[in-house]
Amino acid sequence: MTTLVVVKKNGVATLAADTLARYGSTLEGADLIANADKILTFGEAHVAPAGPASAQLVLRSYFAEEDRTADFGSLQGVFETFREMQAVLKDSYYLNPKEDEGDPFDSLQMELLVASPAGIFGVYPLRSVQEYNHFYAFGSGASYALGALHALYDQMESSEELARQAVAAAARFDDSSALPVTHRSVKLWD
Repeated sequence: MTTLVVVKKNGVATLAADTLARYGSTLEGADLIANADKILTFGEAHVAPAGPASAQLVLRSYFAEEDRTADFGSLQGVFETFREMQAVLKDSYYLNPKEDEGDPFDSLQMELLVASPAGIFGVYPLRSVQEYNHFYAFGSGASYALGALHALYDQMESSEELARQAVAAAARFDDSSALPVTHRSVKLWD
């Protein structure tokens, strides 16, 4: 799977990710894959998906259309961006929107973390959106990354270094995450 981390500290938001792709027992590291970077940039916002490897291609293709709007400037803007995307994912990208018959809404089939000048956000498969105060993590290594962030947050000043350390901790213990770490940072609005 993957490990994704967002951290906000001292006026900077950072999104970091591991670079491993895994298909069953086959590991495809950054030394084998040219497109191992899981972080996408749309305007001033950085977005990374946890889910199928094709999610990056789908997001890049979707936001490449000139008439598509991407609002990463508020919690509601993030929600509306992915709400509008859902119909297109089903019709044009052939997304299977069902995870569980009991789900109240169609699923995006991915989780996403966002770092933008407005803050740090998480988008869940049923399009619930959370805005985080300090940090969060998604993916198979999330519990390790969250533990590292909890232990280090008050000890370190740099959002970038916190994010890198959290992904490195996950890569050490999660067999579906690996180094190197990629990251992107953005200055937060005052």
